[in-house]
Amino acid sequence: MKISTILDHIDSGHMALPEFQRGYVWSGDQVRGLFDSLYRRHPVGGLLVWATEAKTAAQRGDGPVVSGIVKLLLDGQQRMTSLYGVIRGKPPKFFDGNAKAFSGLHFHLENETFSFYQPLKMEGDPLWIDVSTLMQAGTAGLGGFVTKLTQQPELGPKIGIYVGRLSQLLGISDVDLHIEEVTGADKSLDVVVDIFNRVNSGGTKLSKGDLALAKICADWPEARDTMKSKLKDWAQADFNFNLDWLLRSLNTVLTGEAKFSHLDNKTAEDIQDGLKRSTKAIDTSLNLIGGRLGLDHEQVLFGRFAVPVMVRFLDQNKGQLDEKQRDKLLFWFAQAGMWGRYSGNTESTIDEDLAALENGGIDGLLTKLRFWRGGLRIEPEHFTGWSLGARFYPVLYMLTRMGGARDWGTGIELKANLLGKMSKLEVHHIFPKAQLYKLDYKRAEVNALANFCFQTKQTNLEISDRLPEEYFAVFEQRHPGALATQWIPMDKELWKMKNYRDFLEARKELLAAEANKRMEELLHGETHWLDGTATKKALTIPVPGGISSEAEEAQLTELNDWVVSQGLPRGEMNYDFADPATGEQQAVFDLAWPNGIQEELPRPCQGVSPTYAICWTWCAI
Repeated sequence: MKISTILDHIDSGHMALPEFQRGYVWSGDQVRGLFDSLYRRHPVGGLLVWATEAKTAAQRGDGPVVSGIVKLLLDGQQRMTSLYGVIRGKPPKFFDGNAKAFSGLHFHLENETFSFYQPLKMEGDPLWIDVSTLMQAGTAGLGGFVTKLTQQPELGPKIGIYVGRLSQLLGISDVDLHIEEVTGADKSLDVVVDIFNRVNSGGTKLSKGDLALAKICADWPEARDTMKSKLKDWAQADFNFNLDWLLRSLNTVLTGEAKFSHLDNKTAEDIQDGLKRSTKAIDTSLNLIGGRLGLDHEQVLFGRFAVPVMVRFLDQNKGQLDEKQRDKLLFWFAQAGMWGRYSGNTESTIDEDLAALENGGIDGLLTKLRFWRGGLRIEPEHFTGWSLGARFYPVLYMLTRMGGARDWGTGIELKANLLGKMSKLEVHHIFPKAQLYKLDYKRAEVNALANFCFQTKQTNLEISDRLPEEYFAVFEQRHPGALATQWIPMDKELWKMKNYRDFLEARKELLAAEANKRMEELLHGETHWLDGTATKKALTIPVPGGISSEAEEAQLTELNDWVVSQGLPRGEMNYDFADPATGEQQAVFDLAWPNGIQEELPRPCQGVSPTYAICWTWCAI
């Protein structure tokens, strides 16, 4: 079938996109490659469509759908969206992505190359042709382009060649693409999704959440947009979640189970009610975690998959918890994050914890955690980690917020309204990095957690790269006791550079004591939950990876924002890569895309660290 006919079918509603398809993810380079192949009449692959009854077809977007049989694109969405966007000059009705990926495509008549519009490169050169303008003008408008070329005398000898190339470019609309159809009454949504995954085995398969959302949208077409609106609200509060995560919370509220298959028999009304209840409980959870624990933004929200379990408990109790219930629930959340409870198989772990919650409430959760982890008491060695990506970095932040830590320069208590978001926080190296590197300390020691504290920007600038033995005494005289609020050992011998390693050991002791004190406060006397011997030993060797400075974090944030601006999914900062069986941390990826950065790449780059300027690729996470 000709490309022009396929585009007409999209306009008329004879062809659409199934609801379970992800949005548009192609980059400009891929669009250029597609048009270059079509211009040269190279094969670009066929399409796979699902021919099904329009009345039962869950399609993406608000475009028209014909009565009778409609053909839903299973394979070829990215190509057809690109073709539609360039040839029509606008995205199709089912579009969900960044239209900049196919806006402004130009073709050079001399070099026969495609490029996106660049003013300095293209202005004044009549051989650059706007592809969308040419396509919309069609054969009837071809003469106008020829006229403009003939008005350039210097092009005279090659006018015939250029006209031929214009015709060849315009002829892309007449290229035939083979279409294969999936038909038959036995082709249920589950069967078709399985076919889709088999066809797209080289890319990112549909997740279970995608399938669940497809079924939901079949009965409630506005579901995706409604959920995305709520995700946007949380993103504005500096918590970036995805649809799968929100669906998981909705699922736990409605069914008490983690597996999405339990949503199959729920009506649209059930889903709408469940979404309302789950989002309310999520808001409550985030307020509790931020207000009581001080974990008020994404970078310190470890164990985010513990939230769906909290949501179940809060919904069952209508959000009405007394002080002891609230704090015990937060104790469980903090402990689950510290030990990587949800760093392995999240679905099975959530199911285990939901069952424990059902049978024993919060005590059931803690019993399960104790059985899995062993003793929950924090030891100094647990602060051996390094960098902003270590699991105990959020613990350090939590202690700062819960313990009334004070800024050394001003003496002001570091409260939420003072600290603000992570981008406004100043992470201070107690022993300055530059001085430690001069003495040949390695990166992991320089960026050890016990060498971190939080200060206002003003104080950080005042300290600059001075040594603790110089500035500690000044601040202690100015604001007596301020050093101790940040767990600084007061033995002045430990403030000297030659005793740096001893300082770290002494501060780890103080941090562990403070952490256990705060955990005991949350338990309101039930300290037996902390007792016992841990079955999993703390790592004494720092795990690979991890953000080590605010400058590095700023680079990663800029990279992440750029990826989003290209219409691609936001990555996860400080991704905790752990042993799925034990939850033990194996590595920290500074920035990662666990489900792939681009679904049509066979091995998507999923983790990146600009510090080393390398990418990691791994499978079956």
